[in-house]
Parts: sequence; C-alpha cells; structure tokens
Amino acid sequence: MNEKLFFKKLNSLCTSKEIFDFLSSLEVMSDTMASGALQRISEVEVEDNGLKNPEGVLGNEVFRALCFQFEFESSKLSNTGLLNALQALIKLRVDPQSTLMASLLSEGEERLGKGQFTDKNLCALGESLLELEGSSCATLEKIVNHMQEKDTDKWSPKEMVTVYKILQVTVREREQYQDLLNRMNSVALTIVSQLSPKFTSIILNSLVGLHQTQAVPLVTALCKQSVKHIPYFTGDELVNVLEAFLYFGCCEQIFTEALETHVPKSIFTMHPQTVSKVMQYCCQKMILSKPIFDAVAERFISNADSFTTDQIAGCIIPFGTLNYLPPSASFMFRKLETILRARLSHFKPHTLLNLLHSCVLIQRYPVNFLPKIFNPYFLQGLQAQPPGLDRIVTSQLTQLFLTVTLECPFYEGPKLPPKYQVKGILMPPNSLDVHLLERVKTGLLYLLKKRTYFASEVSTPYFYTVDIEIKLDDEGFVMPAAQCEEEVHRRIALCVDGQNRFCVNSHNLLGEEAIKQRHLQLLGYEVVQIPFFEIEGLQNCRKMAEYLQKKIFPHTYGLSC
Repeated sequence: MNEKLFFKKLNSLCTSKEIFDFLSSLEVMSDTMASGALQRISEVEVEDNGLKNPEGVLGNEVFRALCFQFEFESSKLSNTGLLNALQALIKLRVDPQSTLMASLLSEGEERLGKGQFTDKNLCALGESLLELEGSSCATLEKIVNHMQEKDTDKWSPKEMVTVYKILQVTVREREQYQDLLNRMNSVALTIVSQLSPKFTSIILNSLVGLHQTQAVPLVTALCKQSVKHIPYFTGDELVNVLEAFLYFGCCEQIFTEALETHVPKSIFTMHPQTVSKVMQYCCQKMILSKPIFDAVAERFISNADSFTTDQIAGCIIPFGTLNYLPPSASFMFRKLETILRARLSHFKPHTLLNLLHSCVLIQRYPVNFLPKIFNPYFLQGLQAQPPGLDRIVTSQLTQLFLTVTLECPFYEGPKLPPKYQVKGILMPPNSLDVHLLERVKTGLLYLLKKRTYFASEVSTPYFYTVDIEIKLDDEGFVMPAAQCEEEVHRRIALCVDGQNRFCVNSHNLLGEEAIKQRHLQLLGYEVVQIPFFEIEGLQNCRKMAEYLQKKIFPHTYGLSC
C-alpha cells in the first residue's frame, strides 16, 4: 500500500484495536508509516490522566513488534520516522529509561552532532526533549546553538513557537541568546495574525519567562491578537495570557469587553484557577466589570468547595479591593462563612488576613473569625512567614482592629495587642493626587483668604491621614488650623479623590478609600468628598472656590478674627 492511501485509511480509524488489526493486514510498511501508526495510536489512546487501555496497547503483539523494529534498527530510520516515533512513544508513556527510548535518543543526539537535522527536525527533537527531560537536558542547548545559525525568516509558526519554548528553559542569564531573541521577536511580529490561540498563549508565556520587556511592539500585537482568541483559549492558555497582560502592563478595553462576553457564558465550566486568575487580572488593573464579578459570585455560590484556599481568596479579595457587592452578595458571603468554618486551618496566615481584611472593606464583618486573627499564635505565624509583619500587614491588622472598634461594638473577643498597631494606616501607593490637591488648596486659599485656615496631609490620632482638615468653632466659623484643640467644635475632612482612588473608567471608589471615609465619619469628622470628575472642568481659582463653598459650606461660612 502506498503511503497516501495508508495514512488516509489510518486516520479514519478511531480505536487502537482497529489500528492494530489494520497493521496486521499489511506485509510491509516504511518507517514513516510505522511511526505514523504509533502517532495515531497515541492520538486515540492518550487522555489527560494517561492511557485509556495501557495493557491493551503496550502489551499488544503488533505494538511490541513495532517497538522492537525501532529499537534495533534506529540507525536505518529516516529523520522523520525516528522523530515521529520518539514523540509518539513519549505520549504513550513508554518508560524513558527503557532500552527502546535510549536507542532512539542516542541516535537522535548522534545525528544532531553531525548536523544532519533540518530546522523542522531540530524543533521536533526539541519538543520531545522538553516533554521527556525538561530544562535539565543539555541537548536542548545544542539544539539552540544550531538554530542560532539558521535563518529565522524561514521558520514556520510552529518552529518559532518551539524555539521560544526551548529558550524559556535553557536561558539562565538575561543576556544569553538575546541576539537570537531579537531576530525571533522581529519575525514573530510579522506572523502574529497567523498564530493560533495556543501559539499566541505560548509565545506570550515565553516572553514573560524570558523577560522580554523591550519587545513592546510584539507584546502589543499579541495582546490585540488575544482579543479574538478569548472564546477559544483553553483554561491554561487564558491564564498564560492574563499573566502576560499583568507582567507587561497591557490593558486593552476591547480585551476587557471580550472577557465580559466570554466569562459569564463559560463561568460554570472554567477551571477554578482560571476563574481566580481572571479576578486577579481585574483586581490588579482596577477593572470593575460587573458582568464578570456577578458571574464569579454565582460560580462561587454553586461550587466553591472545589476551589483551593488560594483560589477562594483570589475570587473574594477583588470584591473588597474594588468595593463592589454583587446582587447575590448575601449568598456569596454565607458560602464563604461555611467554607471558613470547615477549612479555616487550611488557609495560610497571610492569605486568611488578606481575605478577612477585604471583607471589612465592603462592610462584611468576620467577627466569628477575628479571635483567630488577634490570637498571639496566629500573629507569630504571620511574623514567621514572608513577608512577615511588614507595614502593609500591620496596617491591615490595625484596620481590622479599628473596624471592630467602630463598626462592631458588640464584638467582645480578643483585641489587637498595641505592639502590632501602626500609627498611620498605609494607603495604596500613588493614592494621593498631588496635582489635584494643589488645585483644591489654591481654591481654598481664594475662598478662605488665609492659608492658616486649613491644613493638608494631616496625621490624625486615629491612624488615618486627612487630605485637608478644616476646624470650626461652636458658631460654625472657620478657625486657624493651629487652634487649641479644646476650642474645636467641628472638624471637616476634605477627601480629594483623584482617579487613582477609583476603579478604572468608573466613579466607584476603591475599598481602601471607602473604608477610610467611613471610619473618619464614625470618628466625628464631617467628610466632604472632592472627586476629580466634579472639578476637572473648573478652569480658574474663582470657579474652584465657588464649587468648594457650595460643597463645604452649602449655607454660609464665616472667618474668626
């Protein structure tokens, strides 16, 4: 039978038994046909968990006869036959230490040393070695050294992707093979539109692993290409893409819109790690996507028991960070409480603290679990594990303590020992828009006439820093900022909220700022919010002053002598 008819018949067979019966009917076949048969057997027999029928395949007489021929006649095989057989046997989980595999690998390395392989052959050998031996295989470096001498313009997308994967496990120093990478990055940019979802994901993952931060045009093109692939990515591929978006700082509105369409449709079939990564992406990019968050809440309610503790935290923390309660919030937090009761000891200390802290940001108070947090043994556990009790951790502990003090007066459990409390709660970096603050201060000066009538960036005794503080006497007159505290009747806290205090493209205040303003109010301040979107159109000091007067003193104001 000629090869064309052979492969046509072979590819129509759907079980290993059919394939073995077909092979038994042939008197002779080439090594290419024999290796193709092994590949077809691997396609129909291999599942995620291994072979469907190990004994029926590996113990079959025809299979054993094929293996015998490949083992003892490896030097007579064509390059295609040798490499296809090697790939198929690896997929079929044949023992890597067997004499069969040793014979094929030895023959492959010998031909590699003699320079007998084409670009396609080199990549096929590299793929097999990646699956078989991973980054410990020195032969991979020899393959890269050969590929360095080749013309990257002539590589197929598959060859390009394979070399990226090989480089990802062989490069040990940042500058190693950078000339080759620069050529590859330039060529890859020209074939982005030809890349499948799988290849797009692999290249992005490799660019992250190889720290190719200078390959901006390629990264940008791949990110845009990812948009149309979103419905077709596997869970692992989507995770790789999202990690690349986070690593390179990509944030495409059309990508978010595509996620908003895809996630709600697929949420109940997505792997928990993929769900968690989508939420991490939204959280770090400050993207409050209600369709995504609402869908994740529904998924969490239905089967959060299948999530790991890290995945649970990864799904819930963004709700607090971005200050959003989904329509099913009551059911979601009831589910969370059930999980915490059953698996509290399974959470790592820092993960548990982050999770409970995120809950109080949106006024969900984990009072049943705070005795655990304020327990000396738990606090010692926090200290023993990275990052230890750094400023962020102690700020979270202090904010939890302040929350139960101000918002949960019924709580009678252990309190946070003073040595773990910070004087000032650390707010997110770049939270304060200095330029916006200066504009407001200029408007206040125009309004109040004297700089002494207000203070900026005031550290309070209550752990928070107030952007601008104005003091009033008992008649409602503005007092100098340095006035004796006993004479102060009212305090006004101006919260100058720039874009960094809101979710992206939204007027939704972030959780950290929302809890701060809530606590300041409970501490006796009259909180006046000055959001950027209300003042960005005010062109001069007079208009700013008029706005501030209506905002701070809606009825009247006065100045004390």
